Amino acid sequence: VNTSEDFGSQGKPPSHPLLLDWLACEFRESGWNVKQLVRLMVTSAAYRQSSRVKPEQVEQDPRNILLARGSRHRLPAHVIRDQALFLAGLLVEKTGGPSVKPYQPPGLWADFSFGKIKYAQDKGARLYRRSLYTFWRRSLGPPNMFDEADRRLCSVRSSRTNTPLHALTLLNDTTFVEASRVFAERLLREEGSEEQRLAKAFRMATARLPGPREQQVLRRALDRSLNYYRQHPPEAEKLLKVGDKVVDSKLKKIEVAAYATVMNIILNMDEVIARE
Repeated sequence: VNTSEDFGSQGKPPSHPLLLDWLACEFRESGWNVKQLVRLMVTSAAYRQSSRVKPEQVEQDPRNILLARGSRHRLPAHVIRDQALFLAGLLVEKTGGPSVKPYQPPGLWADFSFGKIKYAQDKGARLYRRSLYTFWRRSLGPPNMFDEADRRLCSVRSSRTNTPLHALTLLNDTTFVEASRVFAERLLREEGSEEQRLAKAFRMATARLPGPREQQVLRRALDRSLNYYRQHPPEAEKLLKVGDKVVDSKLKKIEVAAYATVMNIILNMDEVIARE
């Protein structure tokens, strides 16, 4: 339904009422099993379609009401953050508990409150809780949650954004830089060649193996990074100090920094941050 925020008399009717009736019956007959209902939908042929569209499809059904193709859109900011933490092996999947205060640029709370309120960042595992548990002020939300509701009013339909600030955050925010580095350490602990490690990282992030051209690009990026950090060791040290997670002392710092740079590239790929 186009008006998910309005099911009243002013809202539009659903496009597939018979499908909704069938899903409702399946939900009831399963004993109100929410997980089974979600699995049924996400494993359906309609949901798993490619988002690639043919010109005739756009002409006949520009809004995809007939569900002839998959939808393509950027993932919500909180999902992108959780995904990066998960790939790095940092995500804490504990359920429930009090809100947490992960990384945030210094001074934000002080600026909006004229110095009266200061942000006290959490430590340890609390930094890596799911974004769902991030502490939120109605006057100033988490700076990396660009497309979330402002919490002043109840919001059913979340917005989607392609703001350039999001790209800058994915490249430079402490959470994503640290996740890239820990992701790199995760790969370096495993046996294998550089090509095998890069292919594994690519597959973990995209659910497919890289093609020859993509493998070549990743290898070239790794070679450039290795050469750069060998010539500029202080820059490698600077990169490895981002975040609270301590670097594995058993690994070579130059390699960790170089792989972290490539992992940052992978985490910023359009295919990784968008639903294809």
